[in-house]
Amino acid sequence: MAQWTSAVGAAQLARLLNSQQERPAGPGTRRPPAYRALADGIRLLVLEGRVPVAARLPAERELALSLSVSRTTVAAAYEALRAEGFLESRRGAGSWTAVPAGNPLPARGLEPLPPEALGSMIDLGCAALPAPEPWLTRSVRGALEELPPYAHTHGDYPAGLPALRSMLAERYTARGIPTMPEQIMVTTGAMGAIDAICHLFAGRGERIAVESPSYANILQLMREAGARLVPVAMAEGLSGWDLDRWRQVLRDAAPRLAYVVADFHNPTGALADEHQRRGLVDAARSAGTVLVVDETMSELHLDEDVEMPRPVCGFDPAGSTVITVGSASKAFWAGMRIGWVRAAPDVIRSLVSARAYADLGTPVLEQLAVNWLLSTGGWEQAVDIRRGQARENRDALVAAVRRELPGWEFSVPKGGLTLWVRTGGLSGSRLAEVGERVGVRVPSGPRFGVDGAFEGYVRLPFTVGGAVAEEAAVRLAAAARLVETGASGGNEAPRTFVA
Repeated sequence: MAQWTSAVGAAQLARLLNSQQERPAGPGTRRPPAYRALADGIRLLVLEGRVPVAARLPAERELALSLSVSRTTVAAAYEALRAEGFLESRRGAGSWTAVPAGNPLPARGLEPLPPEALGSMIDLGCAALPAPEPWLTRSVRGALEELPPYAHTHGDYPAGLPALRSMLAERYTARGIPTMPEQIMVTTGAMGAIDAICHLFAGRGERIAVESPSYANILQLMREAGARLVPVAMAEGLSGWDLDRWRQVLRDAAPRLAYVVADFHNPTGALADEHQRRGLVDAARSAGTVLVVDETMSELHLDEDVEMPRPVCGFDPAGSTVITVGSASKAFWAGMRIGWVRAAPDVIRSLVSARAYADLGTPVLEQLAVNWLLSTGGWEQAVDIRRGQARENRDALVAAVRRELPGWEFSVPKGGLTLWVRTGGLSGSRLAEVGERVGVRVPSGPRFGVDGAFEGYVRLPFTVGGAVAEEAAVRLAAAARLVETGASGGNEAPRTFVA
């Protein structure tokens, strides 16, 4: 019986391999043989999660034709991968990807490291900060005081607790967007909200337009839901959304959904101005596309001179085009898995009805904790702490990267939690692989793109500051030197760092 669970076509694998930038050769360094370069490229795709484990690879002859290389080159590359444990084969069943015994399975998203690994590894993979105490503890205590009446019920609230729905509606109204509680559904984080929206609006095979680059975990969620992603390129730096490109893509591809992060975009940090917001809504309305707007970063403006534009839903007064998603995870704490959807009442009713076949509802205690924060003024004070943490971390990380890696390029965003960095021609995938060997975990650019785009980028979140940020930059510089010289980095042991 075959041991593979999916298949990668020759043209698709060739496209992914061709997207990898060739690493520059250092002085006196000879380029690897063609078979070795091919084996390394496939291995990196597996380690990155862009080619799944247990995926059947194309036959040697098919891949050779797609890559315009000899069959001997492909055969030698496959043999090298088998010897290293990254490929298994069986006569009559073909060859499929694997990972060597003892190696962790590659991550398809950006899940955080286990806490026990943090002593020797600086984790720049997850854009999340520790809880802003004492507000987490106070909110949980407040929730426990309000819990007894709910304990006498069944505890399932598919649309969310009425008190929290009312509070969220009041907050939108205070921002100039009149909102009723019937327009709010509370979810298990923003991911839960977007997953529900995708299942309602975009069945398997439907097109979804996405920014390119975009948030890696959402892209993976959409792929696994069977969506066909249509990338729309972001402009360089922090200028953000090219409205002409968006109009053309929405008109020509007619996607069912479009997903955007207009507030301190993840990963670039761009902030859409009012002209761009109005243009995105108009383009979506004209194309009959539902525009899903992720506001999870909207409260993380870090500089005093930032003027926040109106919410995107403010340009859709009829409520027929825009669905807004919010969350407590970035502004407050990732462990507080509370998100919400703001949409037209009929959309909320449909989402709630569909939820009966998913998770039934969001934990009551966490909803009460968020409601306590919002109703007591604790939310504003906690978010102010979060902004201060992120601002200090951003400034420390920017200074450290500029000092240790002067050839890397980036624009400093005025908010959010991420820095999008061009790596001076180095492969982001190789930097990610070698970085883990020298003690720093960083996600490579292709995780944030479609079909291997952004190989020359990495994303650096504002999750560490002070001496830890300086050490992270030192380790990144060490990884960059190993990539530049073609060294594997296998003999580099991560140093234990004590903050």
